[in-house]
Amino acid sequence: MSKLFSPITIKNITFRNRIVVSPMCEYSATDGFANHWHLVHLGAMAVGGAGLIITEAAAVSPEGRISPSDLGIWKDEQIEKLKEITGFIQEHGAVAGIQLAHAGRKASHTEPWNGGKLIPSADPSGWQTVSVSPVPFAAGTEAPVELDKAGIDKVIADFKAATLRAIEAGFKLVEVHAAHGYLIHQFLSPLTNKRTDEYGGSFENRIRLLLQVVDAVNEVWPADLPLFVRISATDWADGGITIDDSVQLARVLKDKGVDLIDSSTGGIMPGIKIPVKPGYQVEFAEAIKQQAAILTGAVGLITEAKQAEAILQAEQADLIVMARELLRDPHFPLRAAHELGDDIKWPVQYERAKW
Repeated sequence: MSKLFSPITIKNITFRNRIVVSPMCEYSATDGFANHWHLVHLGAMAVGGAGLIITEAAAVSPEGRISPSDLGIWKDEQIEKLKEITGFIQEHGAVAGIQLAHAGRKASHTEPWNGGKLIPSADPSGWQTVSVSPVPFAAGTEAPVELDKAGIDKVIADFKAATLRAIEAGFKLVEVHAAHGYLIHQFLSPLTNKRTDEYGGSFENRIRLLLQVVDAVNEVWPADLPLFVRISATDWADGGITIDDSVQLARVLKDKGVDLIDSSTGGIMPGIKIPVKPGYQVEFAEAIKQQAAILTGAVGLITEAKQAEAILQAEQADLIVMARELLRDPHFPLRAAHELGDDIKWPVQYERAKW
């Protein structure tokens, strides 16, 4: 059997293969509520053979949404539909995970197909954004409000409450979103963190919020279930986060009980040029895995079965986290298994179409 289709066990959860559906914002919720779109979108990938399916970023508070159409998990009423989705995913052999997130200064934006622009707080569909420092994401736009200690405490409490709801909704994995320029990343990066208190300045201060969120999640998240953290391993900019910073952070997170680093990059500022090419972020997952001795997920234009297998065989990562290729083909795992010579179980309804 290929490594891509060999099972992996993390804590008490066994994943049937190493293919992970990356969190992908669908901007299709109303008031944070999941609906039939989310069920079909995520359910199709469970039927298609992925090992782990992580929801799009689920906002831990209304003000933490990227857009008014984001998925949410800030109130109990949102649990019911999420429970239906996790049930379907797990019925078809995949593990259901949820990414918990707060957008910070990148909140209150229109959906991408509506321009992806900041909605001013005075607009009825927008709201006041918050961040580590009062610096807007895009020049000439409304600045966020700098979080005070009470605001920071609320963010931590919101992540903890969202974790409790995730348990009730049936999720078997939680991923804390600390990447892509969203709130926790804003605290982590020197490019956005201009504070002079205990949350700013030194590396130890800048990682404080993330560690407090992880501690709060761990207070309620079952010890036998996996906990992931997604980070941007580099900001791709002078003065920003470097891979050395991320290796150091991964070591701390490992000591905090985090099981895997989902290693992405970028997103902290607009206009940064990123050298995009197939597998362009894999080197960061490899560095963190080798230097911090922690499991990693590799992302970034991984689109072919042999490419994914080569990454695993070279021990550059432990999981392959895919997005666009699974949008193009939710049944990519079934096709990939055929290409790699593996015989995996197809849904009985699809057996007549098997290779």
